[in-house]
Amino acid sequence: MGLYRKVRLIVMSFVCFLMLTTGLHAQYLLVPMDATQTNHIKAYGLTYWTLEAPREYKAEWLLNYRGGSFLLEDRPNVRDHALAMEVHVIPMNEGEIAQIRREMGNANMDWVLLEKAPKVAVYAPPEDSPYRDPWDDAVKIALDYAEIPFKTVWDREVLAGELHDYDWVHLHHEDFTGQYGKFYGSFRSAVWYQQRVRLFEEQARQFGYPTVSKEKGAVAQMIQEYVWQGGFLFAMCSAPETLDIALATGGGTVDIVAPELDRTPIDPNYQQQLDFRVTFAFEDFRLETNPNIYEFSDIDNPAPDMNPRSGAEDFELFEFSAKQDPIPTMLTQNHVAEVPGFLGQTTSFRRTALRDTITILGDIPGSDYVKYIHGKSGKGIFTFLGGHDPEDYSHRVGEGAMPTNLDLHKHSPGYRLILNNVLFPAARQKKQKT
Repeated sequence: MGLYRKVRLIVMSFVCFLMLTTGLHAQYLLVPMDATQTNHIKAYGLTYWTLEAPREYKAEWLLNYRGGSFLLEDRPNVRDHALAMEVHVIPMNEGEIAQIRREMGNANMDWVLLEKAPKVAVYAPPEDSPYRDPWDDAVKIALDYAEIPFKTVWDREVLAGELHDYDWVHLHHEDFTGQYGKFYGSFRSAVWYQQRVRLFEEQARQFGYPTVSKEKGAVAQMIQEYVWQGGFLFAMCSAPETLDIALATGGGTVDIVAPELDRTPIDPNYQQQLDFRVTFAFEDFRLETNPNIYEFSDIDNPAPDMNPRSGAEDFELFEFSAKQDPIPTMLTQNHVAEVPGFLGQTTSFRRTALRDTITILGDIPGSDYVKYIHGKSGKGIFTFLGGHDPEDYSHRVGEGAMPTNLDLHKHSPGYRLILNNVLFPAARQKKQKT
């Protein structure tokens, strides 16, 4: 009998020890994303860091809870990293988390497991390349500031099929139509523009294409193949518009480029030859082929309000059902419902040019245009955001403006939309409810 009691005591003590140690390792850090957060932008970087190898800690995205908060494992190095990044975190025990889950279960909220840090690529020339753009890329600024690693890929890598090495690819102020960004009218005498034309023509010849439009069109088709095969694409500014135009021309097969640019005549019936069946988001658009007009088509708003204080370009985020529509819910997480507007070569997208399969994420109320859209293509997903830089309203090319300093915009709701898209692929293994 004495031996039985001793064994029972040992077993009970061991069970208590297991319960205690399990409790110690099951504590959490809540990263609030409401107005209490000290640095919204770096909070994404902290969450990404916890998912990276060799750590690969568990993390959750609490959709619609306190601005789309994150729930991280409470580890000493996570606390240290949060402190170094000046990100506000709140220690939580099991009971407090259970209470949060009960609250979320009774509201338009849900939680999504973030499983791995996505491999990120940005389509852009290397920094030391002569192809380097004379403007800044808001996504590269966001990634650098949030300390999220990424690789740059350019035409050689895309044409070689290397996009499939990445989970997420970004395009920004790009021209896949071969019209050199439609800068001919304003900058054809500028040294950087003339050098750009020579370099792009030389690159096209090196890859075996007779014109820049065909070379860039082939790149556009490879990007589309990447999405079809399951990739995640996020594009801003002129990239969404020119990508779909290039696809509609059969990768440059239909000549829409003025002879001032490529020394070959435009196809006389180019508009009728466009194939809208193969585009991502836009259809029934009309092209603007005059090289002196700074527009590619009627997809874009041709006359946005240039006054940043007018509020005319501000856009509203739709609130989706977190339990039924987790994908658009993730993409619209924010601490505000209305986001300040910002211009770009493609500022916004004409509502009537959208496919009926497109989900509108951000709408410009009372206008014919929307700002933020999302859709599926094959096995993959794409998201398009109009405008160039959420914290640089007018963004003029060639004025030598300094890059946006995110230390001055730690709570930028526009930059949060960019980073929602960066983290979104981390949840792709979750079984969706739709």
